[in-house]
Amino acid sequence: MAAVREQACFGPKDWRIRERRGILDPFLKALSAFLRQRITRKNEKQREQNSLDRRGISFLIVEVTEGSLAADGTDAFDRVKTIILHARFYLRENSMEEKLSSGFPPEANYLFLGDYVDRGKQSLETICLLLAYKIKYPENFFLLRGNHECASINRIYGFYDECKRRYNIKLWKTFTDCFNCLPIAAIVDEKIFCCHGGLSPDLQNMEQIRRIMRPTDVPDTGLLCDLLWSDPDKDVQGWGENDRGVSFTFGADVVSKFLSRHDLDLVCRAHQVVEDGYEFFAKRQLVTLFSAPNYCGEFDNAGGMMSVDETLMCSFQILKPSEKKAKYQYQGLNSGRPVTPSRGPVKKK
Repeated sequence: MAAVREQACFGPKDWRIRERRGILDPFLKALSAFLRQRITRKNEKQREQNSLDRRGISFLIVEVTEGSLAADGTDAFDRVKTIILHARFYLRENSMEEKLSSGFPPEANYLFLGDYVDRGKQSLETICLLLAYKIKYPENFFLLRGNHECASINRIYGFYDECKRRYNIKLWKTFTDCFNCLPIAAIVDEKIFCCHGGLSPDLQNMEQIRRIMRPTDVPDTGLLCDLLWSDPDKDVQGWGENDRGVSFTFGADVVSKFLSRHDLDLVCRAHQVVEDGYEFFAKRQLVTLFSAPNYCGEFDNAGGMMSVDETLMCSFQILKPSEKKAKYQYQGLNSGRPVTPSRGPVKKK
């Protein structure tokens, strides 16, 4: 069993356990049935409206919010098989079963790198499925915060509209409260540093991440912002301006110094579309994972997930796009940047 630096999140009282089983198991069963059915344009609207129970959604949000606040800002894993993937995977027939084929909890841990909502269909099904598994396997399922787990972003890119259309604005606000409590980073066996975006010029020690007070919104600058927004750039040495209009880009030299200073072997992050589902940077000292094949129907990219075994050997499982209808050709790591709103000018450091 993995030793995880996370307090017992969910109350041990018998009534609480009975309530959880009474809501969680039927909810997971319904979601699993949803995943096994092919959604056609003809019945998509009806299924979208009726696939999730409002009471069940509220239960999931409250449970995970309480659990996230009980833990510190980082999750830590000892040597047990760990599966790492970007959260924006497509809901399709048997998709979750495909991803769990590498080992089901508690035989393996699953770490998701953020971006559970926006830019795609069924954001509610996606986030609810992950929250349900987090409750069912609290010591083996881990959800980090991505830059889209932020009200100012998912207000624009689809999640707000989906919540409003299918339920109400209050539900979106409740999800926002949950997102504001999610952990920011994870460390696998003290050697692999994981976050959604990238490194920060303000990050000097890991205790800084643990000291980030939650719940919190994502500020426009600073450590939390950078961990969710920064990007590697092969053409940059040190720190550079980011075309996103927020945070920074960083060069291979920054990655090397970071790993050496903290006695780490690898940085694992998401945040950008990559053609093969994964892409190395800085002489394999950093890897970018992206788990949604044929992203938004516009990129002919594969999806990828990384498995880390007990010896810290990393391997990759690739999900090929089911349809090749790319509107844009992949042109390298820095091309995989869907447009994001400007959050003000960024000064070089």
